[in-house]
Amino acid sequence: MAYQHFLDLSDAGANVIAAMIADAVDRKAARTGFGKGQPDSDAPLAGKVLALVFEKNSTRTRVSFDIAMRQLGGSVLILDSASSQLGRGETIADTARVLSRMVDGIMMRTDDHAKIEEMARHATVPVINGLTDRSHPCQIAADLLTVIEQGKSLPGLEVAWFGDGNNVLHSILEAAGLMKFNVRVATPTGYEPVVEFVDKARAGGATITMTQDVGEAARDADVLVTDTWISMGQEDADEKRAAMQPYQVNAALMAEAKSDAVFLHCLPAHVGEEVSDEVFEGPQSVVFDEAENRIHAQKSVLLWGFGLLS
Repeated sequence: MAYQHFLDLSDAGANVIAAMIADAVDRKAARTGFGKGQPDSDAPLAGKVLALVFEKNSTRTRVSFDIAMRQLGGSVLILDSASSQLGRGETIADTARVLSRMVDGIMMRTDDHAKIEEMARHATVPVINGLTDRSHPCQIAADLLTVIEQGKSLPGLEVAWFGDGNNVLHSILEAAGLMKFNVRVATPTGYEPVVEFVDKARAGGATITMTQDVGEAARDADVLVTDTWISMGQEDADEKRAAMQPYQVNAALMAEAKSDAVFLHCLPAHVGEEVSDEVFEGPQSVVFDEAENRIHAQKSVLLWGFGLLS
C-alpha cells in the first residue's frame, strides 16, 4: 500500500486538503448515534497500529489521535522521551527504522522541525506532524473543517490573527496560499511570522496584510484567531507578555469584525491574556467544536497518509 508523509499542509496540496475536509464532514455525519470509541462502519484501518511519539506535553493531540485511530478501526502505541530510548540519546533515524518494522504509522509531536523531517527520511511508514516549533498542520486541518461547518467558504475568506507569529500562524499562512483565503496578521514588532510563510502564501494568491493595528486586522473579518502568548519552554515570558497586551481578542475587537464572525483558538487558552472571558465563553466562540474536530480532520489525514484517500 502506498504511503505519504504529512509534515506540512503543502505535502498534501489544495485538492487533497479539500478532499480531506469533505471526507471529514461525511464521516462525522455518519457517526450520529455512535459511541465515541465505536469504529466507523467501514473500519478502514482495522489491524493498523499508529505510534504516537511525544517530546512535548499534549492533551488534544494525544486524545484526538487515539480516538481517531479507534474510530478508524485501528489502535495506538504511546511513547514519550521519559519512557523510551529517545530520552537516553537513541537517534531519530534509528527510532524511525525500528518503529517502521513494528507499527504501521508514526505521529510525532516535538520541538525542532528537523527532527520530524529526519523521522520521515528514515521511516518506511507514514509520518504525521502532530506539532513542531515550525508548524501545526493537523490543527489547521481541524480549523478549516470548523470554518466550513460554520457555513463559510474558504476562497476569499478574511482571517485575522492576533499575537505571536508562531507555528499555528505559519500553518494558517500555508493554508491561505493553498485554499485562496486572506490573512491579516497583527503582531508586535519582533514577533512576526517567518517571512518564508508570508511569501509563499502571497505567491499562492493570498492577500497577506502585516500590521500592528488590531482594528485594521479585525475590521470586517470572518474569522478571528489567536493562541497562547507564551509557548512551552519559551524564555523572557514577562517581556513577551507585555508586548502582547494590546493584541488581546476582546469584545471591542470582535465588534470590528463581521456580525457572523467566529473566534478560534487551538487551546489551551489563558483566558484574560490573549482572549477575554466574554469572547472565549461568548456566542461567537467555536473553540470546543474546533477541539473536537481534531478527531475528524485527523481521521482524514490518516487515511491519506495510508494511501486510502486521494
